[in-house]
Amino acid sequence: MIVAKSINDLRDAVAESVVTIGNFDGVHLGHQKLIGMTCAKAKARGAISVVVTFDPHPMRVLVGAQTPPFITLTDQKLELIESQGPNATLVIHFTRELAALSPEEFVKTYLVDGLNVRELVIGYDYHMGKGRSGDFATLSALGRKYGFDVFRLDPVTCEGAVVSSTRIRDLVQAGEVWEARPLLSRFYQVAGEVVHGMDRGGKLLGFPTANLKLVDELVPKRGVYAIWVELDGHFLPAVANIGTNPTFGNDAVSVEAHILDFKGDIYGRRIRVHFVQRLRDERKFSGLDELKARIAEDVHLARAILSAPEAQPALPATCPGSAHNRGQAPEDPAENNA
Repeated sequence: MIVAKSINDLRDAVAESVVTIGNFDGVHLGHQKLIGMTCAKAKARGAISVVVTFDPHPMRVLVGAQTPPFITLTDQKLELIESQGPNATLVIHFTRELAALSPEEFVKTYLVDGLNVRELVIGYDYHMGKGRSGDFATLSALGRKYGFDVFRLDPVTCEGAVVSSTRIRDLVQAGEVWEARPLLSRFYQVAGEVVHGMDRGGKLLGFPTANLKLVDELVPKRGVYAIWVELDGHFLPAVANIGTNPTFGNDAVSVEAHILDFKGDIYGRRIRVHFVQRLRDERKFSGLDELKARIAEDVHLARAILSAPEAQPALPATCPGSAHNRGQAPEDPAENNA
């Protein structure tokens, strides 16, 4: 996939294109349907499939620091977009000046003159341009003027509710990572570099941990999780703790992963954590013995969850109740950990 940071990088390379446009935070199931439709239409007419997105996210420019944490930052978003198969992604630098363009100014500059668009695929609620005035009707009128067709994808639903970045964000922040999985069609994931922590996991507790310096913004609710650690393309079963380690009186929030049956040195390495299921709240224990016993229980429970066929990292997730659903979630361990 070609990644272009300027329309000039694609202007002379695209004879005609089929385009989809949006923020694509999370590259969730709805986004995947949009990109898939774009690729299919492009292939049918022998055109180039192009995803147009923005960096930084428009809300970060228009609202500032008050925006909620984003599900995917640009690098991960581009990886996920690429996995859907488009020929190119144009990442437009978003500014207040860009936001002030009318829908026609944007369409003429970027889609018509820049990408030679022949078909435009948008989401059911997509708006663009100054005052968000560029809705389906406006874009369809511009399509008739400039010679391209506009297609609008109906809402994608899961369990009777529309799949959206907001819904996914709410689930992750509530610790409901298993429930977020079918909306993403993958486990929710964060990435970061393994750094030195307090060095208590192995020496004091017998459970060495990899401490993450995160690059992602959206972190699940504090607690203990069954996870997969992705290292060099390999998926390793693990348990993660998100929190402050209250037994030791810490204040700073950390993400620590204990990889099961693993003894390698991964300091300085970049890993990705795939959250499968929340096991319990983080809580303060009376001492080391009680904490070690609880961690051993967490490890045992995580092994059982991660061994389930539906918890494997390579298995595409589907909406519960779908005809293509491959299984139900493992029994919620929280019910057994009052």
